Amino acid sequence: MTDSSPVSTPPSRMPVTWPAEWPTEVRRIADATNDALAAVASRNSVAFDDAVESLGRSDSAQAGHVHAEMVRTLLEEVYSDGLTGENVQEVLGRTVRGADWLPNLDIAGFVEVLTGALGVSDVEEQSRVRPRPAHALLVVADLLAVRRGRAETYLRYALAEVRRAETIEMP
Repeated sequence: MTDSSPVSTPPSRMPVTWPAEWPTEVRRIADATNDALAAVASRNSVAFDDAVESLGRSDSAQAGHVHAEMVRTLLEEVYSDGLTGENVQEVLGRTVRGADWLPNLDIAGFVEVLTGALGVSDVEEQSRVRPRPAHALLVVADLLAVRRGRAETYLRYALAEVRRAETIEMP
């Protein structure tokens, strides 16, 4: 079972240096994601909005894939015995309560992030433009706090996994 009151792992005060071989766009997504997660940990709405805005200037589909991979990986680790509907409800409730410092976020956005990351959303029935980086980042931040993980670690893993998936030739 998970801790019902997660404590966020403080972000590192050292600047993160991403691999030089990463394309500029990937580094931009990594920087903005890392900045947003640090802003969530410190509950700094101005810094969070700035980071989300920066993600909005990035390749939104690519950023969405990275965030979805982070959510999937963290869900698998936090709920290693199997993910149940109650677990998803627990994450949703914790994330919504934890986002009380940010106005204008709707619950539907968190539901869409969770179902999308799990691959159970119906794209044709979605009425809003995707992805929702603010909602995704808050879900990631919640799961990082429960896992007591470092954002950089999961970000690097997600970027590697997205790159791997893009290079595999489908049959």
